[in-house]
Amino acid sequence: MFVLLSQLARIRRESSLERGRPRSLAIRHVDAGSCNGCEHELEAASNPFHDLQRYGLDIVASPRHADILLVTGALTTRMVVPLRTAYLAMPEPRLVAALGDCALGCGVLGDPAELAGPLESALPVGIRIPGCPPAPQTIAEHILAALEARA
Repeated sequence: MFVLLSQLARIRRESSLERGRPRSLAIRHVDAGSCNGCEHELEAASNPFHDLQRYGLDIVASPRHADILLVTGALTTRMVVPLRTAYLAMPEPRLVAALGDCALGCGVLGDPAELAGPLESALPVGIRIPGCPPAPQTIAEHILAALEARA
């Protein structure tokens, strides 16, 4: 089997067949203090009906394997340091996605004394997904737009 795969790789190189760019992103999800509405919609985006994996989007357990740090919920003062730690553990190039109005700093949820402001006050947000909570299709569209921009 290994010999066949080696020969196939050699034939592809010699014939200059384009393989295309890998079209996948690994997503690390962190809940910074939400009501769980966004988590339910993110879970729905992963179910067989919406199926994010068919687009090459997969949720991973470690920031060391992630391309995108997806943050839900209002950024609480106690989550600023753990989010920065997770962000710094990610390999370059890395993206941060703010999922939902709370992460975008719209003040929908939380005690102002315990909030650290919008997510972009702590990390460089590259993907903004508005909604309370955003629909699964909206989540997929915004992340796929980031995938196209990265290609």
